Amino acid sequence: MTLKVLIVDDEIDICYLLSGILRQKNYKTTYVNTLSDAEVMLKRDPPSIVFLDNHLPDGLGVDFIQYIKKYYPETKIVMVTANDTATDRQKAFKQGVNYFMGKPFTREMVYRVIEILTEEKA
Repeated sequence: MTLKVLIVDDEIDICYLLSGILRQKNYKTTYVNTLSDAEVMLKRDPPSIVFLDNHLPDGLGVDFIQYIKKYYPETKIVMVTANDTATDRQKAFKQGVNYFMGKPFTREMVYRVIEILTEEKA
């Protein structure tokens, strides 16, 4: 089974970078740049994992976590943000995020997060 990953980030460079890193492991990736587009993609083809930025043009990713958890409870969520503060982390985990990854990140960090999240499912 191929792991499906949705990337939600308004920075196109981050979308390309994450997609490239994930495709090297043969994961199926899709990316969108807004929460409203994320909602459409979730309905169309629910992923196993969502990499979710916090500051998006149409809202905060942290406020979108509950939507994902409510309608797609099997989907794991990785918050990826440059605003890596204790307050942001606390709020994200309180909302139900599975992992919090600060920017900038490395290829090894991404692979480790995927490994952790897929082991949780097994």
